[in-house]
Amino acid sequence: MQELIDQINKLKKEKNAIILVHNYQRPEIYEIADHIGDSLALAQAATDTDAKILVFCGVDFMGEAAKVLNPEKKVLIPTLNAKCPLAAMINAQQVKELKQKHPNAAIVSYVNTSAEVKAESDVCCTSRNAIKIVNSLPQNKIVMIPDHHLGSYVKNNTNKEIIQYDGYCYVHSAIIPDNIKKAKLNHPDALVLAHPECSEEITKYADHVCGTGGMVKISKESDKKEFIIVTEEGMCNRLKRECPDKTFYPLAGVCFNQKFITLDLVKEALEKEQHEINVDEETRLKAKKALDRMLETR
Repeated sequence: MQELIDQINKLKKEKNAIILVHNYQRPEIYEIADHIGDSLALAQAATDTDAKILVFCGVDFMGEAAKVLNPEKKVLIPTLNAKCPLAAMINAQQVKELKQKHPNAAIVSYVNTSAEVKAESDVCCTSRNAIKIVNSLPQNKIVMIPDHHLGSYVKNNTNKEIIQYDGYCYVHSAIIPDNIKKAKLNHPDALVLAHPECSEEITKYADHVCGTGGMVKISKESDKKEFIIVTEEGMCNRLKRECPDKTFYPLAGVCFNQKFITLDLVKEALEKEQHEINVDEETRLKAKKALDRMLETR
């Protein structure tokens, strides 16, 4: 494996490329990363580099967002199979219909959406900044798309009227309350960190509801030595990397779509500069407005 890692790092230098890696990726993918993080951190990293090629080790919408923000750069994804089922649960036409149904509402699209959906939105958000984004808007009525559970989480933390969509993440939605109850009994001293894509039935047992970036921050700063991590199980690999003296217990399944990416596929994508992500200019400019507003709200 080390030989393959060395080959990829050599290719990066030759091609003036960087590799952006989402927290849910395989642990060996971390070894070739220039940046590891959540969707917001990676979007910021994509704009803060002089590299000519961005290799996105994540799912499709992440690479699209990078292209929207950086049209002059070549954005590659190691495999076209790395698609986000949640993002596929809504399309631009459905957003247009929601706008007609709720003409006075702001459309807030989760970053887990296609460029076409972002283009029809007023602003994007991540799980980390969703509440802040919603509270910053002048409108009192907000349509949140596509994740129903993120909508519920925001609804419980704002005075604004939140209209929820019916999308969901298959990993977070599969978690059942009995499992979190058992985990708390087995590890009574552990801090419970749950992702807002989980249902309210799950998040009510959490000490903190936060995105993956928040999980890293809390784990580093907390005096606790044990944590129950209620999100995609790969997050525990990232947390263990950051906090090797602490113990993390996973309480969710695998995002197979993220795990499609392998070192071999990253090397092939760099060598051949294949699986380039492109967004038509009209869509890109509209989507960029929504993403720029997200990035401006720190």
